[in-house]
Amino acid sequence: MTTSPIAPLAVRQQFMTDPTLGAGNFLQKALDANPNNAVPFAFSHTTDHRGEVVLRGHSLRDLAALRDRYARWYRANGVETGEPVAVYVGEGLEPLLHFLALTALGAVPALINNAMPERTAIRYIDHVGAVGLVADDPTRLVAAYRAEGNRRRPRFIVPSAEIKAYDPQDHGAGSLPEAYPHQHAADEVVALIHSSGTTGTPKSTMLAHRQFWAGKEPRMERFPASPDDRLMSLMPHTHAGGLSYFLTATLLGLPTVVMADWRRTVVEPVMEAFQPTMVASFPRTFVELATGELPTKGAVKVHSWFNTGDGAHYGHIRRLVQLGERPAGLIKPWLLPRDHDAETALPGSQFIDGLGSSEMGMALFGQVTTPESERNDRCVGKPTEAVTAAAVLGADGREVPVGEVGMLAVKTPSRTPGYWNDPELTRSFELDGYWLTGDVARKDEDGNFYHLDRTVDVIDTEDGPVYSLPIEEVLLADCGNVVQDCGVVGVPAEDGLGQRPIAVVRIQPGVAAPSADELREQANKELTAAGLAPLAAVLVADDTADFPTGVTGKVLKRELRTRWATLFTGAGRA
Repeated sequence: MTTSPIAPLAVRQQFMTDPTLGAGNFLQKALDANPNNAVPFAFSHTTDHRGEVVLRGHSLRDLAALRDRYARWYRANGVETGEPVAVYVGEGLEPLLHFLALTALGAVPALINNAMPERTAIRYIDHVGAVGLVADDPTRLVAAYRAEGNRRRPRFIVPSAEIKAYDPQDHGAGSLPEAYPHQHAADEVVALIHSSGTTGTPKSTMLAHRQFWAGKEPRMERFPASPDDRLMSLMPHTHAGGLSYFLTATLLGLPTVVMADWRRTVVEPVMEAFQPTMVASFPRTFVELATGELPTKGAVKVHSWFNTGDGAHYGHIRRLVQLGERPAGLIKPWLLPRDHDAETALPGSQFIDGLGSSEMGMALFGQVTTPESERNDRCVGKPTEAVTAAAVLGADGREVPVGEVGMLAVKTPSRTPGYWNDPELTRSFELDGYWLTGDVARKDEDGNFYHLDRTVDVIDTEDGPVYSLPIEEVLLADCGNVVQDCGVVGVPAEDGLGQRPIAVVRIQPGVAAPSADELREQANKELTAAGLAPLAAVLVADDTADFPTGVTGKVLKRELRTRWATLFTGAGRA
């Protein structure tokens, strides 16, 4: 019988009360405490010459050895405690290895999604003040630096392949500090995570050692971690969401395939090979998995889908929960009772929709949907136990009455210390001890919160504010036989008085698209029935350029607003 890599319950309970455990040392803590540290748990994936998926497992010991080798390279190249280093490499295990190596030295990895355009990346790197830059293809970045001759360059710009191939024995160098791995103070910064850029230039969010661990302690006992559980992580691992799930999986010893690609054409074969019981992703992959024929072979054992970042849409959720099966004892928010009967299963799965961000430190609201759940558009549920206070605030900073719309605000130890090199921006999100999440929400009498929009995306019409997310919900759920994905934005009205709401939609593959007028008529019929504002126009995106998305797959609404700014006003009218 193969030994399970999952940490014993006593070890997981020990993690819950360890005052020194945090984001800077979770690998070392797991290595020291889990007696199954030689059993592979973290899997990478490749495809062989026959097109077959090949999974390669890495144990805690394997990861520690790779961490130390990378750390020796960084040490040999002069990286010191507290210095930021930019990591601009492809997704999968690789950015996580750089994170582990740099934090073990006390340095600060600035993880950058490699889908970020080079010119944007070097501006971000300059803002961070990175002393070094590691990239899969640094030639593109060097060319970008040459195009901006006055831009400060990091001390070194190297290909990631150089570090992967580094052997300290061959170089006679690379000794590690005497105090290794580095012992982090509770408030010491362990990583910089950039925002998605959906509202402008990416911000640099700081993650601190204890702050990023705060709120995750209950997962050690409650997150599903039976011998049969297997996690597929589709999060970008340069993002706080991917790092959070990897931290949890490492401490639990939970078998996890760390995906290097989020597209369905890559994901589905790996699902079939790995047979996950849980899938964690941003909405982007769930949109693809819920489109067309469902991935029944890969999802046959799935009992839970985890979404974080922006809320997912019911039109996609309702299809995914038809898949897989769940233990009869599965209870929300994603808990398995210790004495659950694994032999008793119910058809279908559960979808845990978490509203969170890098700034929040984790998903701080959670809504569970099963095949039996009633539809409840834009409900993100109640705050998690990591939240000490959650409120909907008005412009004056006071809590608004139940049912009224305002700014979503939270108090929690998991929130970021702030933005790197930008204390003024940090202060702009703070209000009387609350952190303003940048979202517009309302709360009902039962204490459930509803996510209506991002503050920058609210549509300012002559008749008052219109919120884009409830409209998108209706388009995807009630016009879902035609609409695969959509983005609703406001553009200037023809009379110059406020904005008018329009939708840019992607059509389901293989579906004969109706005319834009027919689609608008259908959409407005459903919106009127739901008590929502009608659309002034529906525009069909013929290709990806018509439906721009950011590095994490979010539609770039600022670009849609710019592209269609003159739709109703004359010049360039479409």
